[in-house]
Amino acid sequence: MHIIDAVLIVQALLGAFDNLWHHEWAARLPQQRGARRELALHATREALYGALFLGLAWWSWHGALAIAVAAVLAVEVAVTLTDFLEEDRTRQLPAFERWLHTVLTVCYGVFLGLMAPKLLAWWQAPTGLEPAGRGLVSWLFTAFAVGVWAWSVRNALAVRRLGRESATQHSGPAHPPVPRLASAVLVTGGTGFIGQALIQRLRAQGKRLIVLSRDPRQARLQFGAGITVIGSLDDIAPETRIEAIVHLAGGRVLGRPWTPGRRRVLLESRTRLTEQLHHLVLRLERRPAVMVAASAVGYYGVPDAAMPCDERTPAMPGVFQSELCAAIEREALRMEVLGLRVVRMRFGVVLGRDDGAYPMQALAARWGLGARLGDGRQPAPWIHLDDAVGLIDWAVRRGDIRGAVNAVAPDACTQGAFASALSASFGKKLRLAAPAAPLRLIAGEMATLLLDGQRVVPRVALAGGYAFRHPSLEQALRALAAGSSGPRDEAIAV
Repeated sequence: MHIIDAVLIVQALLGAFDNLWHHEWAARLPQQRGARRELALHATREALYGALFLGLAWWSWHGALAIAVAAVLAVEVAVTLTDFLEEDRTRQLPAFERWLHTVLTVCYGVFLGLMAPKLLAWWQAPTGLEPAGRGLVSWLFTAFAVGVWAWSVRNALAVRRLGRESATQHSGPAHPPVPRLASAVLVTGGTGFIGQALIQRLRAQGKRLIVLSRDPRQARLQFGAGITVIGSLDDIAPETRIEAIVHLAGGRVLGRPWTPGRRRVLLESRTRLTEQLHHLVLRLERRPAVMVAASAVGYYGVPDAAMPCDERTPAMPGVFQSELCAAIEREALRMEVLGLRVVRMRFGVVLGRDDGAYPMQALAARWGLGARLGDGRQPAPWIHLDDAVGLIDWAVRRGDIRGAVNAVAPDACTQGAFASALSASFGKKLRLAAPAAPLRLIAGEMATLLLDGQRVVPRVALAGGYAFRHPSLEQALRALAAGSSGPRDEAIAV
């Protein structure tokens, strides 16, 4: 293998990791309206890389054709420099992403240095394409080309979708300006999956909103004018009137293995900010009336599959997901001492078209690759995004609702039934099964999120008269498959 090939392979692998880890997993760029221009730059760069990989895989570009290769390399440099400026303008990059970008830049510089003599030699030869296949390396480069072109198309489609969403948002009815002393709703985790839908709903109601974000620049681009975005709770003045706090922030539980370090991160990402909210309430001249804090049905641990769990069911000591949720809720309950009505919203799996658990599962089901996990008999509590947001709004407005609320649909099902219904929503049959043993071996205790479940009952929501927009699984999945998801105001039965 030539050293140029080796450097280009390293560049491709590091770039793929950067895309998946930082752009997809951490920053979730395809879901951020403020990242539209950055995604357009990424799509352009990936298209150029695809051409470069395929062009170098099988041919030598002699004579005037060498100028075309040099032009692709030069344009890629210009696009990358523009991308650096756009990133600095729109979001705060973590240290590791900056480090990786530096490594990628150095690696690309080495590649350019190695390519320069080759391009000069090609330019001096008679113009024409000469076959230069190199066996396995050529096929590997071809696979890279297909991969980055597919990613380029995917990002281009995201740019178009985000453009439509932005146009819809700005073409909607304008709300009159809210007076400076009007009460506001403070939302943490507002750029997340549930948070974005909640912001859209509250905004449509004419609410004044304050959003706490780790990346204020990206959040401001995401939400546009009319929403106050802050990077620290210290930015909130004591005289600010906050009527409600919705606390949704926290690291993703499903993903990286639950090592001791990861467990600390998951716990601190939730409880530390709750403690900061406690300090905020103490210094406000007028305290909020309510706080809705996100928890999860993992609070109930891994009970017997036949045992129904309502809001009175206790936590299960010794099970990490239960201990995590219990710690979150204990911290939230400290707000009651300050006079706030505290609602602990225990979410099941939230289903929405653009993020969360649904998109990847739906893609697999659409291709006939849906699978039963283990024996498929484990309960799978779920809720449509519209109802997850609706329950938060309902809990904020209903002064008699406090304590735990199970945010799950009343139509309980097993994982196997869910997978079958999901496949059926795309006209497919469920044919595959993933054995439990390998999943437990790979994921460790985190596999309990996939292979164990809780039969959760939304007792408080039903008793309180909440009207579910998507009460049945089949109807919810049909709506998602048809693309009819969208927030709306449910009637509140008093």
